[in-house]
Amino acid sequence: MIKAAIIDDVPQAIETLKEDLRAYCPEVEVIGQANGVVSGAKLLNSIQPDVVFLDIQMPDGSGFDLLEILPNPNFKIIFTTASDAFAIKAFRFSAVDYLLKPVDPDELMAAVEKLKELSRPSNDSLDLLKETMSEKNRPERIALHTQEKISVVTIADIVRCESSGNYTQFFFVNGEKLLVTRTLKEYDQLFRDHNFARVHQSHLVNTRHIKEYVKTEGGYLMMKDGSRVSVSMRKKSEVMKLLENL
Repeated sequence: MIKAAIIDDVPQAIETLKEDLRAYCPEVEVIGQANGVVSGAKLLNSIQPDVVFLDIQMPDGSGFDLLEILPNPNFKIIFTTASDAFAIKAFRFSAVDYLLKPVDPDELMAAVEKLKELSRPSNDSLDLLKETMSEKNRPERIALHTQEKISVVTIADIVRCESSGNYTQFFFVNGEKLLVTRTLKEYDQLFRDHNFARVHQSHLVNTRHIKEYVKTEGGYLMMKDGSRVSVSMRKKSEVMKLLENL
């Protein structure tokens, strides 16, 4: 059994989540609940859950405040939040798991299934989430999940991304590479406000790192790090227009 705690200031939200867990995720046992930061800290000091479903905003503080109170939390976290486009983007950039209220049963089952692979969010990921949500600016960093670790990197240092099946290979200005456990399509969506362009089905580039466009050999981009990136036929006119505006 997966032992869970629910911390939310709305009683109905707690009861609904408990009912959904009973109905759709019988392998999860709710062993405690609380309605705020202080009561949540007391609860988590007295029990040992495997996962905490944690609300972001509560009357006596935030879910982040609760995590700062606890010295060494060893449970996994699934944040719960109201449908807020900015908050969703912040979660995606910080690679921290979340559920939108009202919770969709399919998403709940998927989140519980992911618990088997999910690690406790790193302090860097949580700091990035808190920073992004509080400042409400365009994120300058992103948390990247590999099979071994979570790395928080500066987006401007990413030269390009290349599809590798259900994974994405990241290439950085310092020559380092990271194989990340998410698809290129997801990063295409995330980086649309960060000067990135999808120039091929398999390639996403940081336009600030483009050196030149070479028209021969079918057409390709030469990046400042010396790498060559193919440009698809249907993307050529778009790339030419993009380069004119750089």
